Amino acid sequence: MPEARGPAGLNGEAHTRYAPGTPCWVSLMVHGLTATQEFYGELFGWEFHPGPQQLGPYVKALLDGREVAGIGQLPPDRHLPVAWTPYLASDDVDTTAETVRLSGGTIGVGPLDADEAGRLAIGSDPAGAVFGIWQAADHLGTDITGVHGTPAWNELLTFESAGVVKFYETVFGYRRETVGSDDVDYVTLHVADRPVAGVHGLGNALPRDRGPHWMTYFEVGDADEAAARVVGLGGQVLAPAHDSAHGRVATVTDPEGARFALIQEPA
Repeated sequence: MPEARGPAGLNGEAHTRYAPGTPCWVSLMVHGLTATQEFYGELFGWEFHPGPQQLGPYVKALLDGREVAGIGQLPPDRHLPVAWTPYLASDDVDTTAETVRLSGGTIGVGPLDADEAGRLAIGSDPAGAVFGIWQAADHLGTDITGVHGTPAWNELLTFESAGVVKFYETVFGYRRETVGSDDVDYVTLHVADRPVAGVHGLGNALPRDRGPHWMTYFEVGDADEAAARVVGLGGQVLAPAHDSAHGRVATVTDPEGARFALIQEPA
């Protein structure tokens, strides 16, 4: 995982409009909306306000009044995996959605309007990993980064990077850069010469119960303490906090099983 930073908003500063292809928002659909708010509120200090009505029961998570992420409630009859989903910025969601289809991906939701906030679609790449597409209007996306409880990085975990990276290059115009040694299949996706996301090919090590999926990293002040708090709040630790080249990282799940990572920047 390279340097986990967004296009602006370092150290709690507000973001401007996101360049196309940049992860600009993360959203989670769950079965128990109230319980999930309690979990993330305790973990990250989030407060919640109602979101666009077109999305059903949906709330936006805020830190100091700035929008960080979204959480919505799944319909009772929808038995979908509970997972954090990154939204990638687009200047024209309808055109991007059509390019997804023409490039071997699928569009499962939309494109549709979300009040005055913007226009969205939800799709999946050829390997099955789900992502969102966001065309901003009033809502630009995540409004703050660089502090505890904010998204820091998004990473695609898949079988192998080569084929799926071609898909994302075609749809969003990324430039790829191979990272690491020959025995590590890792590629960063760049917008305007800056890394915005990673693709990690895991081969047979990819969790069979999840398949290809995007993983969101959230910044925390203390990864060990945050991981312990996850357990105390009813979640699980999948990979205990450990040191990496980019900070101390733990992989965890919330009580409904949504996977995410905690990252503590190096001192």
